[in-house]
Amino acid sequence: MIATDLDHTLTWTAGVLQPRTLAALARARDAAVPVIVVTGRMVQSLRRVLDPAGLHDPVICYQGAVVVGGDGEWLLHVPIDLELAREAIAAVEAEGYDPNVYVGDELYVSRVTAGSEAYAGFQQIPIHAVGDVKAWLPEPPTKIVCVGDPDALDGLGERMRARFGDRLWVTKSLPKFLEFATLGVSKGSGLEFLAQRYGFSRERTIAFGDGENDVELVEWAGYGIAVENAHERVKAAADWICPPAAEEGVAQVLEALLDSGA
Repeated sequence: MIATDLDHTLTWTAGVLQPRTLAALARARDAAVPVIVVTGRMVQSLRRVLDPAGLHDPVICYQGAVVVGGDGEWLLHVPIDLELAREAIAAVEAEGYDPNVYVGDELYVSRVTAGSEAYAGFQQIPIHAVGDVKAWLPEPPTKIVCVGDPDALDGLGERMRARFGDRLWVTKSLPKFLEFATLGVSKGSGLEFLAQRYGFSRERTIAFGDGENDVELVEWAGYGIAVENAHERVKAAADWICPPAAEEGVAQVLEALLDSGA
C-alpha cells in the first residue's frame, strides 16, 4: 500500500497533478496497489485535485481527523471539543490572529482577512464570514488554522503547545499554516484506522511526506520516505530520502517499485 501527502510531496501545478505523477499513480492502480492520499486539506478541496486524476481510493483529510471512503462516505470524524475549540480560538485571537475554523467541510471566519483569502485561494474554496466565530460555532469544528508569517507562527506554536499540549495537537502543515486538531489525531492515526478497517499492514506500507505534519505518517509506515525538499524533522524520521517534488520524486520511486515487480 502507498500512502502519500499531497502538497509539496506529489507534483502538481494549478490544481492538476503532473503527467508523470499521474501516469505512475495510474500504474499503481492498475497493479492493484492502493494509493491513499493523506493530507491536511479539506475533503472538498482534495477531491478537486484527485477526481480528475481518477483516484478513488479512500483518503485521509484534516491531518487525520477525517477519513473518507472511495464512495465519499465519511468513515471517521474526530472533531475538537466545542468548548476547547472556543478556548483555543480566544487564545489565538488574543495573539492578534483571526483563525480559520472548519465545520461541515466548510471554512468559517469571524471576518475575511488577507490570510483567510490566501488560504481559500490556495485551497480553491469559499469563505463564510459569520461575525464572532466563537459565539457562532454550532458544533465541534474539525480543525482550526492560523495563517501568518512562518517565524511568528513558530513562536505562536510554542506558546499554544505550552498551553494546550495535553489537550490539542498543534502542528504546521506548511510554514505559513499553524493547525490545531484533537489530541491523538495525526496522519498516522488516520492510517491506523484504515489499516484496521481494510486489513493492510504497516510493514507493507510505503509512505511519502514533506511537512512537519507528516512526521507521524512516515513513522507509521513500514518504510517511510521523505522528499528531498522535506522539513528536517521528516527527513530524520524517514528511512530514505527521494528526489524532490519538483523532480516528481514520488513518481520516480513508484516507477522503480513497479518495474521491480516487488
